[in-house]
Amino acid sequence: MTRTRVKICGITRLADALAAVEFGVDALGFVFYAASPRWIAPHEAREIIAKLPPFVSAVGLFVNADLDVVRAIVRETGIDLVQFHGQESAAYCAQSPRPYVKAVAARPGVDIAARAQEFAHARALLVDSYDPLLAGGTGVTFDWSLVATPPAFPLILAGGLSAANVAAAITHVRPYAVDVSGGVESSKGLKDSARIREFMAEVARSERNF
Repeated sequence: MTRTRVKICGITRLADALAAVEFGVDALGFVFYAASPRWIAPHEAREIIAKLPPFVSAVGLFVNADLDVVRAIVRETGIDLVQFHGQESAAYCAQSPRPYVKAVAARPGVDIAARAQEFAHARALLVDSYDPLLAGGTGVTFDWSLVATPPAFPLILAGGLSAANVAAAITHVRPYAVDVSGGVESSKGLKDSARIREFMAEVARSERNF
């Protein structure tokens, strides 16, 4: 049986992080992008990460950040994985101080498989909805047919996922993992434990169809 991993992004409170872990989430995302309503100060992220149990990955999200800034935040927080969510080049990403995931916006004309080859050293490709103004966190789904089924590379599916659609998304795309933020929130940056539980239950339900 295939198990779909789950990352909850935009963690800003310890209580939300621990609730996510309780319901079986594999990874927690911390947004180090000041323009995001889910931004968290590195020292606050460090305090949360220090209280996480073993085998839960802490992921730091950056958008077109200076590499020295990325390195400094990695050192301060102890994050395990870097997520580059801007227009970073493959050469830039190759200098990451931690293994990295590269986000790609899905839209007609974008060859997802070619992008995966371009970032061949990434641990996975995260495919998100396209917005000309926002670097993720749009709360909007994209046309899942733009992603090959099943992907020939580790793919993390993001973009407008919630308990209402994640089972259908997993069945259609068969990703390695799914990434959710707004779909489990009561307001931006504040997670809702009941919504996390429902989301995880739907992920588990989808796996019974494989």
